[in-house]
Amino acid sequence: MFSAVFFFLSSLENSVKLGFLLESGVMAAWKKVIRREDWEKKLNDVRIRKEDMNKLVMNFLVTEGYVDAAEKFRIESGAEPEIDLATITDRMAVKKAVQCGNVEDAIEKVNDLNPEILDTNPQLFFHLQQQRLIELIRNGKVEEALEFAQEELAPWGEENQSFLAELERTVALLAFEDVSNCPVRDLLDISQRLKTANEVNAAILTSQSHEKDPKLPNLLKMLLWAQDQLDEKAAYPRINDLSTAMLEDPPI
Repeated sequence: MFSAVFFFLSSLENSVKLGFLLESGVMAAWKKVIRREDWEKKLNDVRIRKEDMNKLVMNFLVTEGYVDAAEKFRIESGAEPEIDLATITDRMAVKKAVQCGNVEDAIEKVNDLNPEILDTNPQLFFHLQQQRLIELIRNGKVEEALEFAQEELAPWGEENQSFLAELERTVALLAFEDVSNCPVRDLLDISQRLKTANEVNAAILTSQSHEKDPKLPNLLKMLLWAQDQLDEKAAYPRINDLSTAMLEDPPI
């Protein structure tokens, strides 16, 4: 993992330079062909501080929860994380608990971290309770699921139409002996656990005054958008594979 970080750091530099270059107004009013040597010269003229690149990588590692890689990267690069790395372990324990279906354990861990997270975020708390209901249904505990839905989730539905719709959709799972024929069978997919886990992860990050999403993916999206804009004006060596950030000559 750590070696991949350094590979990504070096390959990302071309992407970042290209993004700055495209945003700086290189577009012409007509479609023109830009030679590789000219384009590479323009890229090399863009100066990006190593410290800024390191901050981007550290932000990614912290936000995504790679605590060991973040610690090693901190030692090697000197880039300091914006939050205490010890809190990453606790956050990832919550996320893993949800991903494994241990929602009660996840709720306890969130409250241990910061009780205000769930107290001030009723939608998140409802989704965690909804996930608990889904896990009961997954495990075939029909009577327990019905009781839990009536006692814990129904009161939420009475106060919020959106919650009621989600509750009705979840309870519909109980109407099918073979869930493969159920129109809401997606609730039992692992992707539903991941969705809930990511929501909890984002809420914890927000409570720590940290961005809930890493900056790198948005930067790469900006790069792709900028290349699409430039495509209308010029033929130039572009980055087609973000994993390598290699320039590829345009077809002429």
